[in-house]
Amino acid sequence: MRQPCGQPPHPPPATWQHGGVTAATHSSLFPKVPESADAVLDGLDPEQREVATALHGPVCVLAGAGTGKTRAITHRIAYGVRAGILQPASVLAVTFTNRAAGEMRGRLRQLGAGGVQARTFHSAALRQLQYFWPKAVGGEMPRLLERKIQLVAEAAARCRIRLDRNELRDVTGEIEWAKVTQTVPADYPAAVSKSLRDAPRDPAEISQVYAMYEQLKRDRSVIDFEDVLLLTVGILQDRHDIADHVRRQYQHFVVDEYQDVSPLQQRLLDLWLGDRESLCVVGDASQTIYSFTGATPDHLLNFRTRHPGATVVKLVRDYRSTPQVVHLANGLLGQARGRAAEHRLELISQREPGPEPSYVEYADEPAEAEGTARRIRELIDAGVPAGEIAVLYRINAQSEVYEQALADAGVPYQLRGAERFFERQEVREAGIALRGAARAGGNDALLDDVEDLPSQVRAVLSTKGWTTEPPAGSGAVRDRWESLAALVRLAEDFVRARPQATLADLVAELDERAAAQHAPTVQGVTLASLHSAKGLEWDAVFLVGLTEGMMPITYAKTDEQVEEERRLLYVGVTRARLHLSLSWALSRAPGGRASRRPTRFLNGIRPGSAAAGPRTAGGAGGVERGGGRRKRRGPVLCRVCGKTLTDAGEMKLMRCEDCPSDMDEALYERLREWRSDQAKELGQPAYCVFTDKTLMAIAEAVPGTETELAGISGVGGRKLDRFGADVLAICAGEEPGEADEED
Repeated sequence: MRQPCGQPPHPPPATWQHGGVTAATHSSLFPKVPESADAVLDGLDPEQREVATALHGPVCVLAGAGTGKTRAITHRIAYGVRAGILQPASVLAVTFTNRAAGEMRGRLRQLGAGGVQARTFHSAALRQLQYFWPKAVGGEMPRLLERKIQLVAEAAARCRIRLDRNELRDVTGEIEWAKVTQTVPADYPAAVSKSLRDAPRDPAEISQVYAMYEQLKRDRSVIDFEDVLLLTVGILQDRHDIADHVRRQYQHFVVDEYQDVSPLQQRLLDLWLGDRESLCVVGDASQTIYSFTGATPDHLLNFRTRHPGATVVKLVRDYRSTPQVVHLANGLLGQARGRAAEHRLELISQREPGPEPSYVEYADEPAEAEGTARRIRELIDAGVPAGEIAVLYRINAQSEVYEQALADAGVPYQLRGAERFFERQEVREAGIALRGAARAGGNDALLDDVEDLPSQVRAVLSTKGWTTEPPAGSGAVRDRWESLAALVRLAEDFVRARPQATLADLVAELDERAAAQHAPTVQGVTLASLHSAKGLEWDAVFLVGLTEGMMPITYAKTDEQVEEERRLLYVGVTRARLHLSLSWALSRAPGGRASRRPTRFLNGIRPGSAAAGPRTAGGAGGVERGGGRRKRRGPVLCRVCGKTLTDAGEMKLMRCEDCPSDMDEALYERLREWRSDQAKELGQPAYCVFTDKTLMAIAEAVPGTETELAGISGVGGRKLDRFGADVLAICAGEEPGEADEED
């Protein structure tokens, strides 16, 4: 990297020019606490250092994806605390998710600034509401309604409005949007019309349900999460003494992901601040993807207007992604329109060159899923950890076919959005067991003849279900094992960082991580929606289902809605560090009409496509035609009733789920026994050999030749080569391996 203008010709080795700056989103698992305030600044690049040292007045940080925004603001807080400029208890750092708040608390702790409060808007407001309620209102605070959907359902029933499950979820979302935009029930229809929002039901009906929902809450003395913000705002507005109390407590504010604040959250922030300007906001208008929840980038884009003397710092050095990935990301934004696009940041990759992104076209969705699973298998075989790979899609309903394909390919996976790691029952039980063993010390028979820390952890967790090999199959048993295995890996990492650490030290570390929600990684390919992938990153990312109607989604009709879909794809692209694949299918089911088109957002970017606007970004290579050995077939018909099948599971069985099965039960059991033996021999879960659905399909079809066996969904070329002879022998009533012995 060239020496920046104005830097000393021979900087000390710890500075960013000499490799001292670490990847913005990668840090050591157990780094040493910096010895001094100045040491906190070591390894920051010039722009990050400018953020960290701008401790006075309003500060606006425009931070592109992968540029180290969390690093910059945590070092800013830590530097201020360590230098004695900021008192830890006077700082409130606000984020949008508990995970992000936990990560920030963990980083601040590692930098020697553990007393700083890092919370979500809701968490901070709830804490204040609980504390001030007796003084401001009197009596006991209403109970917090954890899940509002049941009460919305009751409200709809009382209004004699029937809502199916999907409509109920959507109407609940509309009520949440109305409340964060400070819209009362009577004003909801007009607000929807003004915002060009596509309501899931007649706005007048939603207004009725909304009003009844609010009435039921009042009758039962309960409040929801949006009420927490509204009530806190109300108290701070009406009670100047309480507002002054809060302002004496918190004198410095940091707001992460500022492009996602809602009008209600901004109002609360204004009340926290009062007439002061000790505020630092961080955001990127190009990553505004939650407008459906009331989020708006206007507060970020108007920051310099509201605060004319603000210090503005732009972070554009991308430490996450290769130049090839960054080039594609910049190309996507280069075609964007609207106000957010006018403030886009042109990223500059700081990494070595990597492989070009691949563009793959498939005949149908099952072929796309199988092709994606095959490529993932190849990456894992080449040394890429499964936990560093993600498959991202537009809607959660797309996950099923990828779950099946990954299972068929023998690839472990995890669905994003599961229960928090440290709240899982098996993790809580493991923590209790480890704490007990640490207290017992040498008096615990489990630890006899076990010396090193990881071995002690393995011995204790073996009583809770951990084994050296993962259990066969998927589901709850496998999930439990993965959680315990993550704790074992954490112990191994911990002892590498602190060779003299004891079991008691590890228990203390786990307690601190639980408090911060700083969970270790469970190994497995991540399946997630693009929205839930925000804030995460992987070595390899597969963006799938990139067709018109899905990206942008069908109901994105206005220009701004379409632009938000473009930003959503941009977020997906910028999750990738090294490998990036973009794919689409021309039809939904095998043999279907190839009427789909790849997303317009790739026009002028993917090879062979026409530019969508005056500016284009080139791409290297050509569009691959995916599918491998898969041949184009006609419509898949149920072999019992003749109906066209579209469900992936039904297509595997070649019949409707409800149609009677003619499966050979004895053959199915023999196949299951054989699969179990194979799984043990290979040291893999049983589903990695064949899934239950595939075995059922084989037992129903009873194939007699390789061609017939290959025609069954879930039996790809690799599995045919590996297991085909055994399966055909079992179907013929022979013992597997007999044919080989005769030959």
